[in-house]
Amino acid sequence: MNRKSSVYFLVAGVLVLIFFMVKNVFDQPGISDMKAGFKEVIKYRNDNNTGPIQRIYVVTVKDSIWKEMEDYGNLMPHTKYGNTKVYFFMQNGNVPNTLEPGAVNFDPTFNKSCIALYEKSAMSQVAFNKHPF
Repeated sequence: MNRKSSVYFLVAGVLVLIFFMVKNVFDQPGISDMKAGFKEVIKYRNDNNTGPIQRIYVVTVKDSIWKEMEDYGNLMPHTKYGNTKVYFFMQNGNVPNTLEPGAVNFDPTFNKSCIALYEKSAMSQVAFNKHPF
């Protein structure tokens, strides 16, 4: 009888451990938990699936919380040997609505309105610049 109860306690302990592991997997913080009010305006992804993939995002924010902007950039998809750029603009400011690949991604008249740029390079090196232009 003693062996039987110890097996029950062991099984119960394993089930409790599995419950907390699954709970932690589904309770990860996400973009909706952030206070800056992110809204993706436009995005660009090149059609090249065999070479470097370039992703460009224009995002508006209600408040310029720098740490949350960097966290937002870290949550964006990135491909090995690809490049991901996230341009941040204030919600009520001038925001570009077209994007182009390359070094210059939108009309330079919007440079003044850009408050931050998050960039993850091909070797996964992260750069976060406040007022990049």
